[in-house]
Amino acid sequence: MKDQTSPEEFGLLFKRFLDDIVNRAEVPEGPLLKRLREHLGGEPMRMPVISEEFERFQQPNLQVAMDAYLERPGNSAELIGLAAENKRNWGLGLSDFVNRGTSPYSLRLAEGPVDWVNFHLDGDRVLPVVQFGLYLMKADGVPLVAFVSGPNENMGPTRARARVEVMAAERANAQRFLADITKLMGERNVYRGKIVSLGPQQFGFGPQTIITFHRLPAVARDDVILPSGILERIDRHAIAFSEHAERLIAAGRPIKRGLLLYGSPGTGKTLTVMYLAGRMKGRTVLLTTGRGLGFIGAVAQMARVLAPSMVVVEDVDLIAQERGMPGMQTQPMLFELLNEMDGLRDDVDVLFVLTTNRPDILEPALAARPGRVDLAVPLPLPDADARRRLFALYGRGLRLEVADLDRFIARTEGASPAYIKELLRNATVFGAIDGDGAGAVRVTDKHLDQAMDELSEGGRLAERIAGFARPGEEGPPAGAMGPSGFPAQVHGGTSWRAG
Repeated sequence: MKDQTSPEEFGLLFKRFLDDIVNRAEVPEGPLLKRLREHLGGEPMRMPVISEEFERFQQPNLQVAMDAYLERPGNSAELIGLAAENKRNWGLGLSDFVNRGTSPYSLRLAEGPVDWVNFHLDGDRVLPVVQFGLYLMKADGVPLVAFVSGPNENMGPTRARARVEVMAAERANAQRFLADITKLMGERNVYRGKIVSLGPQQFGFGPQTIITFHRLPAVARDDVILPSGILERIDRHAIAFSEHAERLIAAGRPIKRGLLLYGSPGTGKTLTVMYLAGRMKGRTVLLTTGRGLGFIGAVAQMARVLAPSMVVVEDVDLIAQERGMPGMQTQPMLFELLNEMDGLRDDVDVLFVLTTNRPDILEPALAARPGRVDLAVPLPLPDADARRRLFALYGRGLRLEVADLDRFIARTEGASPAYIKELLRNATVFGAIDGDGAGAVRVTDKHLDQAMDELSEGGRLAERIAGFARPGEEGPPAGAMGPSGFPAQVHGGTSWRAG
């Protein structure tokens, strides 16, 4: 009787037959894998891949470093792009390029155009940066492959970083390449010596929404009108430290330092900061205010890397009033700032400049952490002599024909520099209306009276907003904290909660 095969046995035999056919068949490989094998001179699947990630704002530094690396004698590269459907959402890496048919992407990858993105730098400079590209390199005859991919804008903040993956026959060669690139990024940093601010992006995860370049107006020393001796103290603490940094370090003196400028609104704190930024040529200036206050850790890190540097934290009392989440310590952002100031090495030339209208809010925290702020400088309302100089300063470019200037010096007691600047601006409008349109605008006593009347028409609130505090008046109280952690806001003598 002839043996019969059961259905189960037949199925098993048939599966073995199909598996044997598959194993005997040659697995096809994509054209990109062939190209990589030819360049590397070996089997890419057996070679290590080393990767490193960088913050999104480092992407232009990465590009500058790659360009500088390839300019070295003995180094060369061919840059190719990748053509694949929906490639930006795959999160591709070098390992996907070399898996012979085992990766769903390997057979569909082919050479294509290089993807670039423009980064706008200072002075209207535009730097094209590789967003998706493959470098087939030779470094002193050693073949390397480097895959550069920018932040993936569609996959959330955890993937919003630039990435470099390197493949080489020897892992040490890949490690050496990454070390060289990292070093060049520090040496060629596009932010060094510039004026920039860090802040969160508003929408999405785009590559350039965190760093902004700034141009500050040039402020001459004579344009900073302060009572005698104050600007000299600021110069000594900010500028002289840097000019004598080597001798101070040799003497064992720390050159990291903190400067607090405090005073009523409009007394020249921001103007003094702009003056310092202009005087300290070649120094990186990091501006921090508003939404950027939450980035103080990143700011401090950049300040260390880009030293000599100056970190400006305007209206630092705003972060002093930030309570944080329930269960957290009060003033968490202020203490983070103070910790960052304390964490710098003594020989790092970083100057922190803090400004505030409310030093009373800061005093407890600063007293609890002595040494973070080395010098606190009050910027008072200008005295009569300073107001006279301010009239001359803001009267530049005008035909200032004021018969009784002393009367206006007396009338502006309690006025800030900002108020006197606005007064001259309004007086210029009245003078232009009365004038014949020829030559410089003529400003007389009449026009100054008209301007002062207009600035006071809204009552004391309008004058205080313009920067005019009557003798004996103080600034508005900070107000109590609301349940949401926002300070109460003062409006016309009535407070309401912001949250």
